[in-house]
Amino acid sequence: MWIDTHCHLDAPELQAGEGGVAAVRQRAREVGVGLCVLPAVEVANFPAVRQLAHAHHDAYALGIHPLYVPQAQEHHLALLEQALQDHAQDPRLVAVAEIGLDHFVPELCTPALRDKQWHFYLRQLELAQRFGLPVILHVRRSADALLKGLRLLQQQGRPVAGGIAHAFNGSLQQAEQFAQRGFRLGFGGAVTFDTALQLRRLATQLPLQHLVLETDAPDIPPHWLYTTAAQRAQGVPQGTNTPAELPRMAAVVAQLRGISLEALQAAQQANAVAALPRLRALLPASGQASG
Repeated sequence: MWIDTHCHLDAPELQAGEGGVAAVRQRAREVGVGLCVLPAVEVANFPAVRQLAHAHHDAYALGIHPLYVPQAQEHHLALLEQALQDHAQDPRLVAVAEIGLDHFVPELCTPALRDKQWHFYLRQLELAQRFGLPVILHVRRSADALLKGLRLLQQQGRPVAGGIAHAFNGSLQQAEQFAQRGFRLGFGGAVTFDTALQLRRLATQLPLQHLVLETDAPDIPPHWLYTTAAQRAQGVPQGTNTPAELPRMAAVVAQLRGISLEALQAAQQANAVAALPRLRALLPASGQASG
């Protein structure tokens, strides 16, 4: 069984097609994607990800994404805290996510918004530590800053219980620092591009136990769904990334590493459970991960 450790099933793009989310999820199940993790991005979509996770026997996470920090208010952190408290016994709540820092989008890089991102990141790390949950981190040109926050809590005697560095594209040294803190590194559509040389090196150099697979659907499409800006201007549509693409993405990683698809499947399932321990109880009895 494949586990898509990062998928936004509540996104409008996945609801728009024939059959909606149910059809998207069924197609993924038919190719072996037995479990998806649905991270929230803002307080307003907390109910949606929870409802979808329960409806489709998946998992979810609650948090405030850095791209949504500009419009977030301080009381939204209190609402997140309340939601984590209200659903603390929900076995499908597996992490605080999607949280982190974005130092790529120019509008988010003003001093004021960098400070606000940092504040929301630290507060959400503190909530994750308080509730004993791992985190799923948005990492975009921000690996060192994210590691700084993790070290800060560790120095305070409140280490975060690991998690996943989502769509990781940092250096091998940064990857190793995340791994030392109990994190797995998420690989998905970006690794399918021949031009992603650094990312492909990481996918082969990192110990296998440090990798998890994700689609980030409907974002970060693999190369076979991607169209250039010029093609889109000519009316060529971009394919919609869905969780059903995960096995094909996995085949690229397996080929890069020179291992069988079966070996990768077993490893990524065990790695996902190690990163997000509550997933273990959601696996079918025949698909329990070890390690």
